[in-house]
Amino acid sequence: MAEKEAPKIEFPCEDYPIKVLGDASDEMVSLVNEVMTREAPGYDASRNQVKGSRNGRFQSITVWVTATGEPQLKRIHESLSASPMIKMVM
Repeated sequence: MAEKEAPKIEFPCEDYPIKVLGDASDEMVSLVNEVMTREAPGYDASRNQVKGSRNGRFQSITVWVTATGEPQLKRIHESLSASPMIKMVM
């Protein structure tokens, strides 16, 4: 059986979604906005979708960026993952 290859992304890729899960706080939202503003030119924070968990302890933030390449996506992932309040970046 042939192995399936992962789908290839063509860069630049407009409206590339990134979901960040972490502790519910204004600081988390600020961190996400700071990283995206620095790493993703044209980032529009007004499009963010923020959802809280049922008990209010965690939240997810979905952002859309124009992905320019794998190095950019790696920098975003590493910058966000470095914070202890961020639990997962997808």
